[in-house]
Amino acid sequence: MSHDGVGLRAVMRSVAFLTAGTLAVSTLAGCSSGEEVSKPLAGQDIAPAGRAAIADGGTLRWAVDDLPETLNTFQSDADATTTRVAQAVLPAMYRLDAAGRPQRDADFLESAKVVDTEPKQVVLYKLNQQAVWSDGREIGAADFAAQWRALSGKDNAYWTARNAGYERIEKVERGANNLEVKVTFARPYADWRSLFSPLYPKDVMGTPDSFNDGARRKLKVTAGPFAVKKVDRKNDRIVLTRNPRWWGAPAKLSEIDLKVVPRDKRATALAAGKLDLAEIDPSAAGQITAGAAGTSASPGTGASAHKGASPHSGPGGRHAGTKAERRLKALRAFEVRKSLEPAFTQLALNGAEGPLADERVRRAVARALDRKALAEAVLKPLGLPAVPVGSHVALSGQAAYADNSGALGKEDTAEAQALLSDAGWVPGGPVKVKKKEEKEDKEDSGESSESPEKEEDSGSAGAGGKKAGHESAKADDGADTAGEDGKAGRESDPAEGKSAGSTEDPKDHEHPAGDAARRLAQEGGQYRHPGQGSAPGAYAPEGTAAPGGTAVKALAKNGKPLVLRFVLPSGAGYGTLRAVADRISGMLARVGIRTEISKVSEASYFKDHIAAGDFDLALWSWPASAFPATDARPIYAKPVPAADGSLNVEQNYTRVGTDQVDQLFDEAVATLDDTERRGLLRKADSRIWAAAGSIPLFQRPQLTAVRKGLVNAGAFGFQTPVFEDIGFLKKGSKTDAKVSPSPSRS
Repeated sequence: MSHDGVGLRAVMRSVAFLTAGTLAVSTLAGCSSGEEVSKPLAGQDIAPAGRAAIADGGTLRWAVDDLPETLNTFQSDADATTTRVAQAVLPAMYRLDAAGRPQRDADFLESAKVVDTEPKQVVLYKLNQQAVWSDGREIGAADFAAQWRALSGKDNAYWTARNAGYERIEKVERGANNLEVKVTFARPYADWRSLFSPLYPKDVMGTPDSFNDGARRKLKVTAGPFAVKKVDRKNDRIVLTRNPRWWGAPAKLSEIDLKVVPRDKRATALAAGKLDLAEIDPSAAGQITAGAAGTSASPGTGASAHKGASPHSGPGGRHAGTKAERRLKALRAFEVRKSLEPAFTQLALNGAEGPLADERVRRAVARALDRKALAEAVLKPLGLPAVPVGSHVALSGQAAYADNSGALGKEDTAEAQALLSDAGWVPGGPVKVKKKEEKEDKEDSGESSESPEKEEDSGSAGAGGKKAGHESAKADDGADTAGEDGKAGRESDPAEGKSAGSTEDPKDHEHPAGDAARRLAQEGGQYRHPGQGSAPGAYAPEGTAAPGGTAVKALAKNGKPLVLRFVLPSGAGYGTLRAVADRISGMLARVGIRTEISKVSEASYFKDHIAAGDFDLALWSWPASAFPATDARPIYAKPVPAADGSLNVEQNYTRVGTDQVDQLFDEAVATLDDTERRGLLRKADSRIWAAAGSIPLFQRPQLTAVRKGLVNAGAFGFQTPVFEDIGFLKKGSKTDAKVSPSPSRS
């Protein structure tokens, strides 16, 4: 799936994250007259302002997670910063709007349409006559042809991470002139608008050597409102400067300074005046909110204290209190802009082996979940819409979205128990366990080993155990989360990873953070598995407390308890993730399913466990895609045996798939009629729900700290940033909610 900031496409496609490609307005967005069109659950929050109100000049200091290893989004180690740079300095034929729908970028493309379908599909692009590369050469057919050859997959000398769509092209030709590009497809391709976004110059794409190495550390030739001025690896920053050859609306900012600042250091950097814009966690958001309200907050907790708290209180005495007050005062220069990310958190169920290989057990797990409660616990405290995601292939607002969760059914404890019974799992059945394991299980559940009733039931720890399900948890990042009734309760220890109905693997150990896993599980980045052709990454969610409820006796079958291994990353930054797992574990305990929390090193979480299939349950997020027929298919494709005897799962890490789902995706990607294609995608989504390998939970929150006066920036939601319109308000000017982006980008 894709996401404008590094998403499927520029994590799916290039195993990069949806690199800004998107469907066209005229043909893509149309719905039949009787079809209900969904809307985004939350609008973008960017403080819109007209260009006349924005000052000319200034430098925007923008925090990023990492300095990219490559500036080529089509390589496997491209990341979110790679995509952000590409959006500012390279052409894209289509970009996403605020509703997550693709729109033609008129700065580069005058028109594009299918001009023939028989005997083969032919698309004719007409480029903007003013569009030129920074070296003065006009953007033309030669650039399109070079990119197709590099990404077609026919030449292994090109080290590409993604080829989807390009492999369907038969030829790329010059049209009536160099500004017309004629693309002929060997096979029909509905998602043709996803191609050539971003577009690199032929100097980069022309040879394997230039593709593999030419754009890794620098981009000499660009074509956007900004150009790459400097990649400063010593100081972990990339500086973008105005492109003097840009033909569109001139950029308001003189420079954009992309600075690497770890998430847990951003509140400090903001208070020190070193940043103007940064995605933040709830802890930092709490501190900014506290500063604006004139209250005090504990750094690192985000918890507001009473107004008028004595500066002399606390272990640091007067000096500590004064320092905290100065920090809060500095943070008053910022505000928190919030929306929902174009990405959804899911519970993944590994159907390759064990109890979850039985569809009835997977469906029982799904029916035991209160998805509404999970969404409310995570999003409601942040003031964001708490609506469960109803589709695997799109998010609300996008053309393909429809709530198909009815194919699986709503939360129903009785139905979940009936499914488990039908699968042969009996409450309180005899269980064969070793004494040592039995003792560990009882210790984790808070029960005495002297209880004769529990000696035969190693899986009986549940919501009624030592850590009651009504407790609320406080995440390691300082975000307070609500309990089942929406009120704060007692605090559980998120570092322990224990929950109602769950135990922790005693062999787990804490490990230093791994960059790839941190992007994956905490910061919305991605991990690319080197063994997969276009493996996208995943995100870990923000969390909340364990739910309430009363556990039933654990289930057993053939002398074995029903225990599911819930794999989570270790480390101090993942308390919220473990809290979500706690809540889910409590829900499963209510139907007799016991979970075992297994914390693994952050660096190995995705590569060695998720991608390798070493888990029963896991949490991560997929970015949304404007091209689900292309991008969603590898995520839900039926695994097939490879020539070497291994199983080729593509990006389907749950190992659950069906021939029917594959067929529906194949039909959709070859169907040029928009209404018919949406129908096929929704049918595929219903089948995916029914198979219960992946259960969408909620859309991820997006919190951004923004210096007051900075406009057209913040929580972008679905929309690709309009870089030339970002800037600082003139003195006395105001924002205007009615303002639209630059005409060239609409």
